[in-house]
Amino acid sequence: MVRELLEQTVERFNEKSRTDEKFRRELKGIRRTVQLELDDGRAYHFNLRDTLIDGVHDGKKDGAEIRIITDADTFRDIVNGEMSPMRAYATKKIKFKASLQDMLMMRKFF
Repeated sequence: MVRELLEQTVERFNEKSRTDEKFRRELKGIRRTVQLELDDGRAYHFNLRDTLIDGVHDGKKDGAEIRIITDADTFRDIVNGEMSPMRAYATKKIKFKASLQDMLMMRKFF
């Protein structure tokens, strides 16, 4: 379930990047590895390169600049629009390990 939701989210992101010139310009030159860690031990990562995400990969990635730590239900609720990322963060249902610059970028793009 989580992997499928993550894959759908990545595809929507890539489609927006392909069709929205302003969005693509804002992504230009950004290279980040993002890792999603679930409380049940599952982990996924993906790479943002050249304005696109290269797909969803299983497992953790050493050196990921952005780490998102949550549970499957919270992730599902955020992706489905049932909970805002800010509410999840305020209630400590999601944690981010990233630079301030990356946190602001994520808020802007997701």
